[in-house]
Amino acid sequence: MDKKLNKKAVRVGFVTAATTVLLLIASPAFAVVRDDGDDPGSGLNVLQTLGLFVATPLVLFGIIAGLVILSDRPRKQQQDS
Repeated sequence: MDKKLNKKAVRVGFVTAATTVLLLIASPAFAVVRDDGDDPGSGLNVLQTLGLFVATPLVLFGIIAGLVILSDRPRKQQQDS
């Protein structure tokens, strides 16, 4: 069991180190240089950002969840007379 634990510790350490190195290499510094044809628009204010990235996904989740719940309701069975 001690060998399994040691293997796991080495694996976790390797994955953590590799992830850290990759994150340091892939820095956003390359995004500073503008390309020809770039025409960025104006930025979003706080309300627009919250609406786009928080409210819209929550509303869509609610709509989809509501449709799933409505479609999963048991239907009344008609009794034959």
